Amino acid sequence: MTTSTALLLADLAGVAVFAASGASAAVAKRLDLFGVVFVGFVAALGGGIVRDLVIDEVPPLAFADWRYATTAAVTAASVFWLHPQLARLRTAVLVLDAAGLGLFTVTGTLKALDVQVPPVGACLIGMLTAIGGGLGRDLLTGEIPVVLRREIYAVASLIGSIVVALLAALGQTGPIPLTAAVLLVFGIRLVALRRRWSAPVATLRPPGAGMGGPPPQW
Repeated sequence: MTTSTALLLADLAGVAVFAASGASAAVAKRLDLFGVVFVGFVAALGGGIVRDLVIDEVPPLAFADWRYATTAAVTAASVFWLHPQLARLRTAVLVLDAAGLGLFTVTGTLKALDVQVPPVGACLIGMLTAIGGGLGRDLLTGEIPVVLRREIYAVASLIGSIVVALLAALGQTGPIPLTAAVLLVFGIRLVALRRRWSAPVATLRPPGAGMGGPPPQW
């Protein structure tokens, strides 16, 4: 299997799992069939569209290659019809989202490197590819985007993109190293959820607290 074929299959796998994640979230919000498919489409392809626009590849693959839109639509529709068989819907959404995060981190970073984007920029593009779909999904379903919460989400993607850039610099872009990078992001995200890891947040204090006295009177 060539690297380009492996990259295509990984990209389509990421589309499928993010479409399932978006569709599951839409089903949980009791949207109709069109709404479920639309949210699944945005979740699956939103990050890729951002990536392609940033690297000046137009039209984006989501519109230029029928396999992407078809994969997203068929997966989302399947989730709509099969959702009664999906136990613990929220758990399914989180696991699928973690899988999509890993897959899109790797494919987004590799695609940026392939068009000669410098490593730092490629890492940022890989992260944007991975978090863009989830951001759109959460906004459409009325949730605070995961990337803006305390949870370890974008950080996991950024770590994975850095690993991919290092592997590319070492010439290790075969299926096994890249699969390991996907599993790394997937594992970090799931362990962070399990152990409730979170990024630090600012501590809000009342005016004048810790300043040695009451706030000044104006």
